[in-house]
Amino acid sequence: QVRLVQSGGGLVQAGASLRLSCTASGRSFSTISMAWFRRAPGKDREIVMSINWSGEAEYYVDSVQGRLALSRDNAKNTVHLQMNNLKPEDTAIYYCAANLNYCSNYLCAWDFWGQGTQVTVSA
Repeated sequence: QVRLVQSGGGLVQAGASLRLSCTASGRSFSTISMAWFRRAPGKDREIVMSINWSGEAEYYVDSVQGRLALSRDNAKNTVHLQMNNLKPEDTAIYYCAANLNYCSNYLCAWDFWGQGTQVTVSA
């Protein structure tokens, strides 16, 4: 089993930056695929980015390209979502997720989830 604990988030103005972090425990981190999802008010949950076991990141929301970057620190069992130039449309609850299936796209079975963290961006 994998436990995911998130940190970061908060309330910022448009154009500001935030960094979300997700730390995993319970299994070897280097082989875990991870992703960030978000659920905006009144909308369905969507996958934002994923990163595979080799550190390759993938974007699933066009509007975040150039503003969001996903990286992993295997030594600390942690992934970071750096969010720059935030926009009100980024307001959502953000969840990190993981799987042990060597799968890092939207079709994966994401078996483990963090507790979620609120990101609010004011205009």
